[in-house]
Amino acid sequence: MINRRDLIKHLSAFPLLGGFLGQNGAEAAGLVAKVPARNLAKELGIRTFINAAGTYTAMTGSLMHEEVMETIQGAGKEFMMLDEVQTKVGEKIAALTHAEAAVVTAGCFSALTLGLAGVLTGMDQKKVEALPHLEGTGMKSEVIIQKGHDIGYSHALTNTGCKIIQIETIEELQKAINEKTALLWFLHIQSDKGQINHQQWVEIAKKNGIPTMIDMAADVPPVENLWKFNDMGFDLVCVSGGKAMRGPQSAGILMGRKHLIDAARLSMPPRGSTIGRGMKVNKEEILGMYVALDKFVKMDHKKEWKMWEDRAATIRNAAKSVAGVNVETFAPELGNHTPTLRISWDATKVWLPVKVLQQNLRDGSPSIEIMPGENNTLTITTWMLKPGEEKIVATRLKEELSKAVV
Repeated sequence: MINRRDLIKHLSAFPLLGGFLGQNGAEAAGLVAKVPARNLAKELGIRTFINAAGTYTAMTGSLMHEEVMETIQGAGKEFMMLDEVQTKVGEKIAALTHAEAAVVTAGCFSALTLGLAGVLTGMDQKKVEALPHLEGTGMKSEVIIQKGHDIGYSHALTNTGCKIIQIETIEELQKAINEKTALLWFLHIQSDKGQINHQQWVEIAKKNGIPTMIDMAADVPPVENLWKFNDMGFDLVCVSGGKAMRGPQSAGILMGRKHLIDAARLSMPPRGSTIGRGMKVNKEEILGMYVALDKFVKMDHKKEWKMWEDRAATIRNAAKSVAGVNVETFAPELGNHTPTLRISWDATKVWLPVKVLQQNLRDGSPSIEIMPGENNTLTITTWMLKPGEEKIVATRLKEELSKAVV
């Protein structure tokens, strides 16, 4: 029989054995107890919720695929040279999107700033270090935008020191072009708010030898948009990575002409003394973004759409079962192009201010986020729901509407 002294002697060898086996090996051998993962949201008192609203930045965009998370975790265990990661990943992204070159950026907003920086500086290091101070450098200083496209995101362009020139008609555009014009910028989600369409914009720019950039941040699906604007002739295309593609929320993609991407990278980390030094993207995000894009391009989009429609039907049927409630199903043409429910109700039959409904759903368990509109309307999307959550949304929405029936 083993005595107490021998038992202590044997037990003292366990940590060494764990070291030889590694943490996973030791756990598999039953020698080390697996530490449960910390639930930091619960620990810190952070509210989690069912996202029936959409891919809003304030709601942390989308949830990354398991493959993306595994890629991020794996990349975090090895050192790599940041430029090599960007180059290798950029080549793969470019091939998927019909672009000459590509680079992963710190979101779409960062892609706008860096893309214009590349247009302004070319490969001149002195110009790179001068930004955003343009005077006396020989760099151009104006970006032309249709008035209906200038809704705030253009601030990313003024970060370079450039001035925004607003126009509305083709005649105004042609008059505005001069020796200071650096770029013609187009905002896809507002394309119906301008008089000049995509192709006209590109053609006029090419005739005048001026680069074009398009911001299509939230404009996939459809998946074809990832290469549509490269094929159309835009010199630079910018897109968010943490929305439909379900990559890292802080990642985006800048793609387009190789000489412009090469120039843009001079203003990116790991280089310092640049306006883009703070727009750092780590190796984990870069690799995760590539995996997310690759999965998104190759997935069965018809099957995905059918799943979203089925989820929407579950919620629609529940809401419509309440007297006085109307439901419209549609898919926005520009941006967030997914099956969407617009729910409204007759205030004489259902007395429930939409802000009250929003708060009631938010305060429930589980918490639910929707997007309130005006005059007793709200919108719900289903593409950010986890499997089965559509039933919870349907039940809670019907409960709140039913309680308010007059």
